[in-house]
Amino acid sequence: NSKCKSIAKAWQKAVLLMTIDNVWKEHLRELDELRHSVQNASYEQKDPLVIYKIESFNLFTNMLNTMNAGSVSKLMRGQIIVPENPEDAQAPQAAAQPLRPQVPQYQTSREAYPGANAQRAAAAAPQGPQRPVAPIVSAPRVGRNEPCPCGSGKKYKNCHGKAE
Repeated sequence: NSKCKSIAKAWQKAVLLMTIDNVWKEHLRELDELRHSVQNASYEQKDPLVIYKIESFNLFTNMLNTMNAGSVSKLMRGQIIVPENPEDAQAPQAAAQPLRPQVPQYQTSREAYPGANAQRAAAAAPQGPQRPVAPIVSAPRVGRNEPCPCGSGKKYKNCHGKAE
């Protein structure tokens, strides 16, 4: 009897987590679309931040309602079939295990991928002579109403400063 409760609890947990995950991903997509669409609110003389806050709250409440309705409907309609014969009980236990996805046991380390040693050697190698970078010094600026440095006697703004 306790095995049935644990199977039912595991199934309920899997359904709830799957529903929450799917609804949350969709909510994040909708928030991203909302962020792009709210930028046009400034053309309507409205504050985009206020509109974003109001609309995102509405999206969040809709997400909660969708999550609750979806998970309850799946839990109410779902059925777990329990065999009556003890001989048949061995086969469903093997079938009940895949509630958790079988994750392959990957072993990753820094030395595992090809070219790792060459990449480390290139990073450790000296990069060449390092010369100090001198700061850029600009020439002193001529004021608009000062005499032009070309010696024409005109103000800079009327001589060579016209292009600026």
